Amino acid sequence: MAVVEEVSDRRGLDLTRGAKAALLVLAVGITCRLLGAQFEWLVAWPDALTVPMTEWVGAVVSWFLGVFKPVARFFSFLLGFPMEWVGAVLGGAPWPLIVGAVTAIGWLIGGVRLAALGFLGLGFVVISGYWAEGMNTLALVTVSVPLAVVLGMAIGILAFEVPRLKSAVNGLLDVMQTVPTFAYLTPLIVLFGFGPVVGLIASAIYAAPPMARNVLLGLERVEPEIREAAVMSGGTRRQQLFLIEIPAAGQQIMVGFNQCLMAALSMVIIAAVIGGFKDIGWEVLLTMRKAQFGPAFLAGTVIVVFAVVIDRMSAALAEPRPSQSKRVAAGIFAAGVMVAVWSMIAGWNPSGIALLDGVAEAVDKGVGTFTANNGAALDSVKNSSMFFGLLPLRIGLADAVLPFTWGFQWTAMHSMAWFAAAAVIGGILAWRDHVTAGAVVVIAALFLEIGIAQAPWPLILIGAAALGWVASGWKLVRLVVILLGLILISGLWERAMLSLYLSGASVAACALVGGVLGFLSAMSARVWTVVRPICDMLQTIPLFVFLIPVLMFFQIGEFSAFLAICMYAVVPMIRYTRQGLVSTPEDMIEAATASGAGKWQTMFEVRGPYAAPTILLGLNQTILYAFAMLVIAALIGTTGLGQSIYLALGQADVGLGVTAGAAMAILALVADRLVQGFAEDRRKALGL
Repeated sequence: MAVVEEVSDRRGLDLTRGAKAALLVLAVGITCRLLGAQFEWLVAWPDALTVPMTEWVGAVVSWFLGVFKPVARFFSFLLGFPMEWVGAVLGGAPWPLIVGAVTAIGWLIGGVRLAALGFLGLGFVVISGYWAEGMNTLALVTVSVPLAVVLGMAIGILAFEVPRLKSAVNGLLDVMQTVPTFAYLTPLIVLFGFGPVVGLIASAIYAAPPMARNVLLGLERVEPEIREAAVMSGGTRRQQLFLIEIPAAGQQIMVGFNQCLMAALSMVIIAAVIGGFKDIGWEVLLTMRKAQFGPAFLAGTVIVVFAVVIDRMSAALAEPRPSQSKRVAAGIFAAGVMVAVWSMIAGWNPSGIALLDGVAEAVDKGVGTFTANNGAALDSVKNSSMFFGLLPLRIGLADAVLPFTWGFQWTAMHSMAWFAAAAVIGGILAWRDHVTAGAVVVIAALFLEIGIAQAPWPLILIGAAALGWVASGWKLVRLVVILLGLILISGLWERAMLSLYLSGASVAACALVGGVLGFLSAMSARVWTVVRPICDMLQTIPLFVFLIPVLMFFQIGEFSAFLAICMYAVVPMIRYTRQGLVSTPEDMIEAATASGAGKWQTMFEVRGPYAAPTILLGLNQTILYAFAMLVIAALIGTTGLGQSIYLALGQADVGLGVTAGAAMAILALVADRLVQGFAEDRRKALGL
């Protein structure tokens, strides 16, 4: 601080908003670090000021659920009929008939390519031995998607037709998308009971927001000329909307339909944890619990095949496409019918065609052999990452550095030397007019010495508020303080910090790896040719399946959860980084080239600054993906809010499930608003 004042006096330094915020946070951090031992309330929120919010919420929600339970159970009873009918049709129909129908649909939508994808994809399901389970999963998706589409359409049209409700609707959609998926299941189980209907309803709730957002976006993008023509035609407002505007927005709405389908498939897999339905998700969970990684891998592959087929076919509906011969489609379907009749006469049993059982056994044996032969190396990777990376981030260097891990004991002298080095670096940066960077260096040193999970609550609260002030002003500060304050007084702060630590570490790794891969993909078309199909594959895999490969090699634990989160959340960072870098206007590139800038100089000084808003949006999506995966990772040994939500699901504890889910949603929402604020500020700076 003295160095900064001296610089200010000598040079008349005018501190920026970021510098003022950083210095405030630094002052709070130093105060907490020096006085935390004398004033315990500076480190941990007093128990006397903690509100029993879990009990209160549990009582209110239980009363509410009790009032509506009879209606919900009747609704569940009604939904059971279409579930049974669709399940009977898909499960009872001969598999050649289903394969022929899907192949014919693929031909009509996308020609030979999609027809082959449908035939080979469902053919793989047949020989996997999971045909019956796969049809049960498709039955859930088939019934839940229309519910999600109707709900999403209604919400999107309401927000468009009543503009004053738009902000409220967007807030509702944010909540629906940020509340962890497991948190949906706890109150729904109380309302609707155990069974597949709970998964169906949870799937519809989870899949509705992307449909609603795309409906609203599509209607807002309808050309003014089309609207004027609709008005001039003299139709009623309802006719204008349903006969003119919605068809005009059809392409964007079909994009929403694609995302709705994928969300529904992902959610019905997650809903398998409640049991009571023999579908693919339940098979994955069952085989994972038994450590049968070969069968788990095979069942997971079936899920991925379903996801790829559904994704590609539904995505093709949103694109302009040439018409295909209906006679060919009819011929394909007729061939499927004939094979189906022959299969019924021959007595083929779909569940008995398990040609890949040997592959599953070989995978199981191969994984066992590999882990036995390379267990020491795998343990070394896991332990090194934990002891030298994740653990210091969680509990700080002062607690993590021990003789048995680092070879020496961290002492007070080490802390003094650590802070002295940080102060010197920060002072040098401040002397060179980089006050914000200098303060951030010292703040980072504080966090590393204390640990994220053990950081004093004033440091976290004021730090987040300071970021909100820099990003978007006082309005965001109020939102951040109120939302984080709710977690603080609820008694969930410690668990929230554990979640923040693991998701923060995962996001940092994704930002580094994804940023580098996105940068290389923008620089080289060959690199993008390799990276793009990997991104496509990772984006179509349901969340549940990411747990299988990490469990195969690293077993249950925090490191496995970290890897699963990174695998799921890295894709947006890669895609948005590349997209931002390659979408720089050509006139800016030409101007840089004319001034003598080389390829790398243009990338860092022209493309990079212009791409910053897009890259920040990629970071935003990575954060939301990390929080979404964090709850799923609770299945393999994480702590924090995700574990609380999972335990609440098993115990049907509505209060804990709702409050922990709300706390997780608050963390995701705060991170979302902060990153969006910085992205918007950057767009304004670029004049976009």
